[in-house]
Amino acid sequence: MRGRCREGPRTVVLAALVLLLVSTRWEGSKARPVAWGHLGAGSSQRARNVVMVMCDAFDGRLTFYPGNQTVILPFINLMKRYGTVFLSAYTNSPICCPSRAAMWSGLFTHLTESWNNFKGLDPNYTTWMDLMQKHGYRTQKYGKLDYTSGHHSVSNRVEAWTRDVDFLLRQEGRPMVNLTGNKTFVRVMEEDWQNTDKAASWIRKEATNFSQPFVLYLGLNLPHPYPSPSTGENFGSSTFLTSPYWLEKVTYEAIKIPKWPPLSDMHPVDYYSSYTKNCTGKFKRKEIRDIRAFYYAMCAETDAMLGEIISALSDTGLLKRTIVIFTADHGELAMEHQQFYKMSMYEASSHVPLLVMGPNIKAHHHLSNVVSLVDIYPTMLDIARIPIPQNLSGYSLIPLLAEMAEDEVSSRRLHPTWILSEFHGCNANSSTYMLRTDKWKYIAYSDGHSVPPQLFDLSADPDELTNIATTFPEVTYSLDKKLRSIVNYPRISASVHKYNKKQFINWKQSLGQNYSNVIANLRWHQDWLKDPRKYEDAIHRWLQMNTNA
Repeated sequence: MRGRCREGPRTVVLAALVLLLVSTRWEGSKARPVAWGHLGAGSSQRARNVVMVMCDAFDGRLTFYPGNQTVILPFINLMKRYGTVFLSAYTNSPICCPSRAAMWSGLFTHLTESWNNFKGLDPNYTTWMDLMQKHGYRTQKYGKLDYTSGHHSVSNRVEAWTRDVDFLLRQEGRPMVNLTGNKTFVRVMEEDWQNTDKAASWIRKEATNFSQPFVLYLGLNLPHPYPSPSTGENFGSSTFLTSPYWLEKVTYEAIKIPKWPPLSDMHPVDYYSSYTKNCTGKFKRKEIRDIRAFYYAMCAETDAMLGEIISALSDTGLLKRTIVIFTADHGELAMEHQQFYKMSMYEASSHVPLLVMGPNIKAHHHLSNVVSLVDIYPTMLDIARIPIPQNLSGYSLIPLLAEMAEDEVSSRRLHPTWILSEFHGCNANSSTYMLRTDKWKYIAYSDGHSVPPQLFDLSADPDELTNIATTFPEVTYSLDKKLRSIVNYPRISASVHKYNKKQFINWKQSLGQNYSNVIANLRWHQDWLKDPRKYEDAIHRWLQMNTNA
């Protein structure tokens, strides 16, 4: 496999043209720096357009050094040069629907009660886009939304409901790679490209005619792994699929092979996750390297879609008065900690990209402040000069992003020095809570006693290989106390446990005599069908225990 190869000619031309148009504004024959204008609630300038591109499962560490050495991402690099990149941005729940529910509502997961991919916001919930539309913005959405209740597979929800049951079943296909097409095959994820085309066409044909500001949202499926039909009817998504065109954007020599501890030394929740994700078997170094390379190639394709949107804004002259935001719902482990997918508080899973470029946004600016997706809601309202509700979990990022007078910054509600992330879904047999501060990452589980916590010093241990919770008991105690002041996590864990059991009972009763057949043929069917009585008995015992707890 070749190392770093040249970018495709179309990508180079687009990036070069946009670079020119971002950096200059033509008046007659003279080129001048872009007059981005002012931003913020105190500004008298015209309200700014906003374009948000949100992808799925993009490891935020790829947007800065050293992660950015593994793959060519020209449009992310362009946003870094002419905007701000957050070095410590996190999801509020490392799974699709709960994360997006937090982003669209501005509320932590324990407040939205989006416990799994099946349970999100009510369809009529007032999002930040709804408020912007109410205040005069033209609005448009394309692609993946996934923040309301009722979606995803039956397997996905049943696996989440039964995570407390005393059994271990593989719920995913073994992660694998699939190379398709040739060196000219660009549009691998055709659905995403079609939605990108629609968004770019809307910019060119409609947004250019608006007299009022607009906000455009584009949701992408990439770089989320693709479905794996070979695992059965209720298959998961364990295939990393790309073409030689995108794989040539990857520098194989820079791919880091993650260190794995022995299975016997794993944290109990990590072991459950690795097993249910079908990752406890033997993997050759080449398998691991290929999975990571194919994932990075999928990120390169994602970057190109971002580029199409930026190019459309540039072509129409809208870029100089539009704020562009790029982010993701969560990351992708890509075989770190002997796992793929997300559902974990490790950096690869919980760290998301967050880049902002536009009028009065600080250029070539790297921010180390910890922030999270709930901050998108108040930030959007701040851009639109809409009063920000006081009940939100998030904080406007404008004081960090924009060129503002010192007195205006000091009068703002400033972001705290911590963020909260939590997880209550499948592939983890405990509710999980992460408090991220300056250099510390503290992870608590369940009731705070039955499952040991984890503590990592990310400045000394960026790969999170050494749990130092017992080595630094004072730090552990202090962070746990802070976490409990933010969320009563033992009570939330008990509420989720009660919800899971109630939902499972209702589902079981709805199936009647079909229950045994249906539950046996979910994604775990390969293990379940070896001894169906054993697993049904385990569920029966679980239902008999603490039903009213």
